Amino acid sequence: MTYLPKPALLRAKQPRNAIGHTRRDYEGAVSTLCAGCGHDSISAAIVQACFDLDIEPHRVAKLSGIGCSSKTPDYFLGNSHGFNSVHGRMPSVLTGAALANRSLLYLGVSGDGDSASIGLGQFAHAMRRGVNMTYLVENNGVYGLTKGQFSATADKGSANRRGVVNADNPIDLVALALQLGASYVGRSFSGDKEQLVPLIKGALRHRGAAFIDIISPCVTFNNHTGSTRSYDFVREHNEAVNRIEVMLPHAPIETSYPPGGLRRVVQHDGSVLLLRKLGVDYDPTDRIAAMNYLQERHALGEIVTGLLYVDPGADELHAHLNTIERPLNQLGEAELCPGTQALQAINQSLR
Repeated sequence: MTYLPKPALLRAKQPRNAIGHTRRDYEGAVSTLCAGCGHDSISAAIVQACFDLDIEPHRVAKLSGIGCSSKTPDYFLGNSHGFNSVHGRMPSVLTGAALANRSLLYLGVSGDGDSASIGLGQFAHAMRRGVNMTYLVENNGVYGLTKGQFSATADKGSANRRGVVNADNPIDLVALALQLGASYVGRSFSGDKEQLVPLIKGALRHRGAAFIDIISPCVTFNNHTGSTRSYDFVREHNEAVNRIEVMLPHAPIETSYPPGGLRRVVQHDGSVLLLRKLGVDYDPTDRIAAMNYLQERHALGEIVTGLLYVDPGADELHAHLNTIERPLNQLGEAELCPGTQALQAINQSLR
């Protein structure tokens, strides 16, 4: 992977967050993606979200698979833990890391080829198990690294740049995440920073499986007339259900939003999601309604964006398995090797 470090020079009076970091502290290497790639906008949104939330970079573990999207963790949070896994296997590697050390903040970055094809089984089980993670799919509808073949999320009837029409039905990862039990589900557009940054912030503060599908046009292979993942198409067909603001527990809750258009959702850690409704009577805490709304709007050719579903009281995999709070690398020999009697008791419980 190409690595181009950024210059160390900083502007005087660079803005700093509450823990004294500048935005540069959350950036990574210089991107080597195509100029105008939507993935770079997503990297910038992640940088902004982590800066705004005062997250210590060394408390983040970022994991990815294979593809253009999975190169992007090199371009943000350069001082974080990182692991580039094999194709489609990011969720299982992340699950193992999270079980071994729950004290880190886990960020999984994948693409539509990585998650909707070879990694679909991995995606499904990460969602249904409630792995405590923020799972971002940078969805451009093509395999950019291998010259633009349709991916599994490409819409039926859309065309590639040579005019070939896709005859296969698409896989909607948002619909799957809702069905499989993800407790925070959203969709956004890489070109809509105002919507995307708060969505990522809400996901990072959420406990449980948080999934965001981000439409991210491929400027080289899928940004043309006939594509349903182009900048022009998404801007023309974007139907936002809400706008979101994330209020941290220590911050005052603003009440200056238009009356009648605001929904307040308190998450497990006390952070508050303020949802400004744009859709009529849209309820983001109703999973079934979210699934129905998604399908209704899809049938009309619209791309629904925003926070589609959130379960404020969600739990996650550690609660299901009753795992220990301390990271495994901090346990002593006595705790890691409890002896024959403990092993026999475990075996007996499984019979």
